[in-house]
Amino acid sequence: MNLDDLPIRDELRGSTPYGAPQLDVPVALNTNENSYPVPEAVVEAIVAAVREEASGLNRYPDREATALRADLARYLGHDLTVANVWAANGSNEVLQELLQAFGGPGRTALGFTPAYSMHPILSRGTGTDWIDGRRNDDFSVDAESAAADVRKHDPDVVFLCSPNNPTGTALGLDVVEAVLAESRGMVIVDEAYAEFRRPGTPSAISRLGLSPRLVVTRTMSKAFALAGARLGYLAADPAVVDAIQLVRLPYHLSSITQAAARAALAHTDALLATVEAIKEQRDRIVSSLRTRGLEVVPSDANFVLFGGLGDQRAVWQRMLTQGVLIRDVGLPGYLRVTAGTPAETDAFLEALDFSLKGQA
Repeated sequence: MNLDDLPIRDELRGSTPYGAPQLDVPVALNTNENSYPVPEAVVEAIVAAVREEASGLNRYPDREATALRADLARYLGHDLTVANVWAANGSNEVLQELLQAFGGPGRTALGFTPAYSMHPILSRGTGTDWIDGRRNDDFSVDAESAAADVRKHDPDVVFLCSPNNPTGTALGLDVVEAVLAESRGMVIVDEAYAEFRRPGTPSAISRLGLSPRLVVTRTMSKAFALAGARLGYLAADPAVVDAIQLVRLPYHLSSITQAAARAALAHTDALLATVEAIKEQRDRIVSSLRTRGLEVVPSDANFVLFGGLGDQRAVWQRMLTQGVLIRDVGLPGYLRVTAGTPAETDAFLEALDFSLKGQA
């Protein structure tokens, strides 16, 4: 028996699950993780917090994660309170809950691809029809064309990704405002990589007061180096948080996760100390690739999309033989590399030079 022999929903037939290759290699730069380990002082704080919770694991966790949400609101600032914030197991669960509440059968979601590939996957999983919007040739999205797509398709949910994955491009607030003005549905700005923005690049959190239909999603997986903890969250009007609670699973966020996240947030400065170091490596990668004559997409994230490769799959494979794993995101001629430590950048550039010689 295989999948097609089961009475699976028609819209799921022929689909493939999300997932980057998980390979045992010396240098893994394919999933945009933070390459720096959690500092020892933060490890000790997390262990202490989890130990304190352990004796009470016979009881369910705080269903509303109130203390954690209050901590997240303080971190975000902008006069947000616990009523403005919701947390879940990674930003993927947050996005899924939003689609459960505002999407579904007979409704549509619009996104501007290439963007985070989980947006259409989550839409399909919730029975929401997916519509591809338009990006410019340089992978940017401008206010006029974005608004035109919203007018044309009248979606129930609009996804804006800033900085965008896999391109690294950020959106101007004029795009968010134009989409909000044209949309009758929810506008979700996915800011998973927000902490890596270059100076002067805005966050949509500053525009939450414009409309109760605006939602900004974030994660602790990237800048906070807590990918293994699985903690994502959103900031929005309190009514959005009320709507999410209609579809959230009971006790969805474990006591262990809440304790670990709160301990980490108490050491925000220590955890975010690596952000500037990662940004330095990102900018080093950008300049190094340009000196090699490659096309480089400007990045406000912790990764770089680069092109001009011809057969990008062959380059990816040759790099893998050198022990360096990067990401083939399915864009012809392009590959994506995560910015990590200086040593990882050295290894990446050395493997790339080897691979490009093989292509010549």
